[in-house]
Amino acid sequence: MLTASKTTRLALIMLSLGLVAGSTTFADAGFRRDEVNARLAHEKVLIDRAFRQGTISSAKANNLREDVKDIRQQERLDASFNHNHITPAEQKALNQLENGLRKKIP
Repeated sequence: MLTASKTTRLALIMLSLGLVAGSTTFADAGFRRDEVNARLAHEKVLIDRAFRQGTISSAKANNLREDVKDIRQQERLDASFNHNHITPAEQKALNQLENGLRKKIP
């Protein structure tokens, strides 16, 4: 059986944590998720504003809100497979969904 001293184990743990925390892709992955969610929140504000101004009906506003909810659920699902982060490809796919949604909002 392989044993190591407490200091050796502590050093290995700190080294592995440092590698994960220092990785730029790890930091970028959380930022990508923040960008997607911020954009969804902004689109929801635009939907509410269009409804209040009478530009869209209640039914259309509800359908658009459902689209926002569906995109957010997809984002959460994508993140669940990658330690609560999304990959650049997943972000691109989510952005394409958001672009389609944005075109529906007057």
